[in-house]
Amino acid sequence: RTMDMHVFFLLCILVINLALYGKATQSDLVQNPWSANGHAINAIDGNRDSNYEHGSCTATKLQDDPWWRLDLLDKYVVTSITITNRKDCCPERLDGAEIHIGNSLLNNGPERFHPFQVGGPSLSNGIKAFQAVTSPWSYLDLIDFLPSVRFLIQNYEFTWNPCIVLGENVALKGKATQISLYGNGFASSAIDGNKDAVYSHGSCTHTLNDLNPWWRLDLLKKHKVFLVVITNRVDAVPERLNGAEIRIGNSLDNDGNNNPRCAVISSIPPGFSKSYECAGMEGRYINVVIPGREEYLTLCEVEVHGSPLD
Repeated sequence: RTMDMHVFFLLCILVINLALYGKATQSDLVQNPWSANGHAINAIDGNRDSNYEHGSCTATKLQDDPWWRLDLLDKYVVTSITITNRKDCCPERLDGAEIHIGNSLLNNGPERFHPFQVGGPSLSNGIKAFQAVTSPWSYLDLIDFLPSVRFLIQNYEFTWNPCIVLGENVALKGKATQISLYGNGFASSAIDGNKDAVYSHGSCTHTLNDLNPWWRLDLLKKHKVFLVVITNRVDAVPERLNGAEIRIGNSLDNDGNNNPRCAVISSIPPGFSKSYECAGMEGRYINVVIPGREEYLTLCEVEVHGSPLD
């Protein structure tokens, strides 16, 4: 029961806009392809400027069954979708559009999907969020699909907020070091993939009682880091980790402890794992440091979920 509660907590706090990492296409392009306006990719550029002439909205030609599709390149669970409509003109063009999610590319994607209706007053001048069912799909296609209806879709920005999108734990491929060694508390024990939180079982780190003790992970290349998960010791003194900082960056000045801060660990219950969102911070090094006091630093697992930049 305790483990189930812990996993629920982990999944529900993770929010990532996966659209930014996908590939977009659409049924047609409204104007000259050399212009910045109207391209499918504009809906996933992260820019919510909803004035079409500013170059960050999509637009198809006036046609039967116009559609726009996002390929997320992998299988995900999707729990919500957010759409921002055009603001400078004709927001009603999006009324009646449907959102479809699924794996098939038959008929450009609209079949065998779970539709959600788009449009109405709540979308006329801004953003609307849609709650989705939680089933895994690979090709996550968002289709503005209206059978036998002719109209021009000019939409703007789409975001996906899936919960179960951890991706690869890149820490497993890195190398770890720390300020000092107490007993068998090797730095590498925090990235061995084993969350056993009993120190005597040999899968936790342990430093000496140092001033500003630190542990550092070298990912070997620059990454975008979205989430760091820390597992605390269960058998004794879990409060030692209180006030520790997670720092991410590319510098080794002050052993990496001067890099930008992602989060402060206020406390982690004994034996539990806690997740810290780092919003795509870029860096090669992940540090956990307890600043400003003499302390023992013990970590029973450090997971890092991100993607390489190089």
